[in-house]
Amino acid sequence: DQRHHIEQLETSIAESKSEIEALEREQSRWEDPAYVVAQARARFAFGFPGEIGYRVLDADGRPLDHEDSLTDPASNGDSSPEWWETTLTSIDVAGQPPRTSTPADRITAPPQPKQEP
Repeated sequence: DQRHHIEQLETSIAESKSEIEALEREQSRWEDPAYVVAQARARFAFGFPGEIGYRVLDADGRPLDHEDSLTDPASNGDSSPEWWETTLTSIDVAGQPPRTSTPADRITAPPQPKQEP
């Protein structure tokens, strides 16, 4: 019983250390001015004076939600598309208008409210 309790405490200590390391990494990111600027742009649509902001749209004309984040270079191994592929895709999509429904063959006026004499 005592060994089991010690194992639980050791597991708890390891989890706490892991959480502390993650928080320290997060804190070091916030010390980087480039990360702070990236967060301001992403969270608040911040831009510097003279810059022109662009919003990337999907095929239906809705803004793409993309979370930018800076990662530790040692842990960077994702297979996300290259930035230029995403940019070219957004340019292609921007050149195509959103799909709309087929218009009706005949237009009918809405009913007029009855006027009392």
